[in-house]
Amino acid sequence: GVWLFVHFDRAATAFQYVQKVPWIASYNINYFVGVDGISITMVLLTALLCPLCLLASWNIDKGVKGYFALFLLLDTGMMGVFVALDFFLFYVFWEVMLLPMYFLIGVWGGPRREYAATKFYLYTLAGSVPILIAMLVLYFSNEPHTFDIPQLIAQSATYGTTPVLWGLGMQHLLWLALFVGFAIKIPAFPFHTWLPDAHVEAPTAISVILAGVLLKMGTYGILRINYGMLPVATADYAFWFLAALGTFNIVYGALCA
Repeated sequence: GVWLFVHFDRAATAFQYVQKVPWIASYNINYFVGVDGISITMVLLTALLCPLCLLASWNIDKGVKGYFALFLLLDTGMMGVFVALDFFLFYVFWEVMLLPMYFLIGVWGGPRREYAATKFYLYTLAGSVPILIAMLVLYFSNEPHTFDIPQLIAQSATYGTTPVLWGLGMQHLLWLALFVGFAIKIPAFPFHTWLPDAHVEAPTAISVILAGVLLKMGTYGILRINYGMLPVATADYAFWFLAALGTFNIVYGALCA
């Protein structure tokens, strides 16, 4: 991670360290990874925190092999989200994180670990549904059908703003669906109630990963997907909706604390 960050060309605008290999050719799905200025910092953060959290796991005394196997699977999912440039691959990595985190909290957590793990699982799973629906709509809206994120961003102007439902255009509906999915992971009000339970009950190292990396993924998803693919809706919602929600979250969080 440090090597990638040091050798990253800050003057270039294209994605770097790109690897693209056909995966499921019949659906035009590729193993497509790479980084830009946003994701390289998250790769470095993940690469820094994971070894520190492994060192902080010195007191794990039950199911040690299972714990570290799940931790490495979690690391894979987190890294994958930040480097994936194929929306389907992004979604796969997004879901890969769910299972190990569930077991890491549910097996190695505190007294109320089963409740906290189940609550985390259900909230995150619920957030995955609107992301999946939006992803499929974007896939079928393009000819040829593609999950290629740079290509979806390049064709962002084709997603219409003509009202189709509740006075909202397709671009605005897609933006809201994706936002709900990512807001649960942030987590923003009113999708935040799983977080205190998960933090309290998770083992120390997993709590660090939760705060240090996992919660950043929701914001990363908004920056990468919402802002990139749906610029008109972003311009409409960022000024008032996101600003108001951000302000409310700050004040509400302070009052709760």
